Amino acid sequence: MIMNTYLMEILGNKILITGVVSWIISQILKTIIHLVVNHKIVMERLMGDGGMPSSHSATVASVATATGIHCGLGSPEFAIALFMAIIVMHDARGVRRETGKQAVVINNMVEWFVELGNSDMTPEETLKEFVGHTPMQVLAGGLLGVIVACIVNLII
Repeated sequence: MIMNTYLMEILGNKILITGVVSWIISQILKTIIHLVVNHKIVMERLMGDGGMPSSHSATVASVATATGIHCGLGSPEFAIALFMAIIVMHDARGVRRETGKQAVVINNMVEWFVELGNSDMTPEETLKEFVGHTPMQVLAGGLLGVIVACIVNLII
């Protein structure tokens, strides 16, 4: 009985629903955009990091926007959601993007060592290169999140 109450509270949480919907839409868009640009479907785009738009940015921007709508722009909840969104979006554009650039360089070095016969690494052991975002990908994700939050707020 208690679990049922908790489940109903979670499923009725408009802010949580907004974040989930925003993440799903951004991941689907990311997959479609990757298909259009690269002329091949990569199912990893549905769950993977990196790419256009930033699903991290879309999710946190939608949660912050929904929090502002439901709790008020002067609420402590909105302040927390807004600053968390800013931190996540900055991290996606900064640290995670640099990590991806470093992974490219390291993977190229490993490939060179493999060609020379000086490495036992396999292609499965390479570092993930698609982890960060350009400023445009972060901006697009943020705008998508705000739009989704406004639409979800009108529907639910």
